[in-house]
Amino acid sequence: MTDLDLNAKASAYIAEASRRAWDIPGLGENTALRPIRKVGIIGAGTMGGGIAMNFATAGYPVTILETQQEALDRGLKVMRANYQRSADRGRFPQEDVDTRMACVSGTLELADLADCDLVIEAVFENLDLKKKIFSNLDGVMKAGAILATNTSGLDIDQIAAATSRPADVIGLHFFSPANVMKLLEVVRADHTADDVVATAMDLAKKVNKIAVLVGVCPGFVGNRILRARQLQANKLLYAGVMPWDIDAAINAFGFRMGPYQMSDLAGLDIGWSKGATTQNPIRDALCEMDRRGQKTRAGYYDYYYARKPSPSSVVEGVIRDITGAKPSTMTRQDIIETCIFPMINEGLKILEDNKAQRPSDIDVVWLNGYGWPGDKGGPMFYGDQVGAAAILKRMETLGAEDPDFAPAETLKRLAKNNGSFLELDLGGLKTATPAAKGA
Repeated sequence: MTDLDLNAKASAYIAEASRRAWDIPGLGENTALRPIRKVGIIGAGTMGGGIAMNFATAGYPVTILETQQEALDRGLKVMRANYQRSADRGRFPQEDVDTRMACVSGTLELADLADCDLVIEAVFENLDLKKKIFSNLDGVMKAGAILATNTSGLDIDQIAAATSRPADVIGLHFFSPANVMKLLEVVRADHTADDVVATAMDLAKKVNKIAVLVGVCPGFVGNRILRARQLQANKLLYAGVMPWDIDAAINAFGFRMGPYQMSDLAGLDIGWSKGATTQNPIRDALCEMDRRGQKTRAGYYDYYYARKPSPSSVVEGVIRDITGAKPSTMTRQDIIETCIFPMINEGLKILEDNKAQRPSDIDVVWLNGYGWPGDKGGPMFYGDQVGAAAILKRMETLGAEDPDFAPAETLKRLAKNNGSFLELDLGGLKTATPAAKGA
């Protein structure tokens, strides 16, 4: 098959996969939707403000809750600036800036969310804090209101258990920047009601998102697979491969940014504080040196010219000191297989755990949320192009080094039978629970 033929095949597959993602087996077409007339957002930071913009743009009245007036004012100011920037670029008329901002109001009182039909919590990733917020919401919100969390990977079942209405709780994982990124992971917890799922999927269309229904597990679908790639990339540093060599291989595969380019953009100090010792001593050392990414003009890379990264002799020295590894002669193809094949293997484990409906849904997540190259169709599509046998061979090697990367049982079966990743049917997500009383 020529590259042109493969590109055409990938394009047709992506279109069909995107269509199928909206199809929820076991969810009746006549499932009644809960009316969503007003939306509440908890948190006016980067995520909360971006989420609010989606709803304001679609014409929904939005109330944003913050704990401090200064934080609320700052969040509203950023929202207006984002709208103004888009209007200045001609994306919509100037008068729409005021029209959209008129949909948004702010408050410091939780009780002001009581009449909202949907509340989305968008505070930082702390399970105890989120459980406290949901417990408080439980005492304030009207019957039938949907309580959603924007967590990127915490246990939503625990969050739901903090309420007396777990059937009303769902995950709505927006991707940053939330007003730009198309993907929305709709996360069904153990007790989430069918009509809550149906309403969330319908709402995703109304706010112009591409929704994929997933189940509760650490990182859900997207971040769980991303973690597999990042762990392998970090292991390569200890084998003497430099960050820029890893990124160059991932760029050559088709990603616009590799793992260390992404880290520098996001900030190395996310989840880190001065003096902290984490499972990533290289990152710790760089942060202690105030090399925290693009914002400090130094991270894994040096930034002499704006955002243009340059390999750093300082970072190379830090890595050599910490790892003791000699320079590696690993080929670019070996780097690609070491980072990419574990993603495919983890996708199979997600399907085995019944945390995704179908293989193509995994591809839709990675195409729309993480920049997977379109000509390679997504991890599961690419798995079929490479073949299970080749992936199994690499995973047997990686699994021997680290049991967490042992080949999925499904991978072994596919390799033995020359089977297809895309034709797998491992049962999908568990059946949803009945609607909550009073909904």
